[in-house]
Amino acid sequence: MKGSLVIVIFFVLGIISSLFHILPAQPGSHISFYALCALMTSVGISVGNDPQTLKNFRTLNPRLIFLPVMTIAGTLAGTAVISLLLTHRSLTDCLAIGSGFGYYSLSSIFITEYRGAELGTIALLTNISREIITLLAAPLLARWFGRLAPISAGGATTMDTTLPIITRTSGQEFVVVSIFHGFTVDFSVPFLVTLFCSL
Repeated sequence: MKGSLVIVIFFVLGIISSLFHILPAQPGSHISFYALCALMTSVGISVGNDPQTLKNFRTLNPRLIFLPVMTIAGTLAGTAVISLLLTHRSLTDCLAIGSGFGYYSLSSIFITEYRGAELGTIALLTNISREIITLLAAPLLARWFGRLAPISAGGATTMDTTLPIITRTSGQEFVVVSIFHGFTVDFSVPFLVTLFCSL
């Protein structure tokens, strides 16, 4: 929760600094592209640096492999339904935003590069909201919909920021499931976001 609030604070500071011209505008700058490259490198290093995560996947119940697939399918189906209400946005715009699965730092940069700052900002706020809602509502989700519900709601965040609350509400036995789910959904983000942005 604290990490999400820090991100929101920095986002608001960025808006304020732009509105009042505290920082000079740099049209045509490729800073976001280089930031994206650095982010992808960091993600690769963090996954490759933890061999225990890969070992834990071998102990996973084969049926639970379908959980990230259902999270992805459910999110995209829900996004497609919501797009019917947002007549000023195309289906592909909505699907690109939904394909962030809570991974705001990566998806918002991709969407900004492909579709512009306005849609990138919407993606950022949407994905931060998904993480915050999971952090706040995990106990209710586990009680009302079962112990896998907080994992599915967390999307790509279940192997890092939402893992502690998922462990507390769903139980220690779901740690490996949560990490596997987060890793798989996380891995799908760049492929799905770029696919829908390019359509």
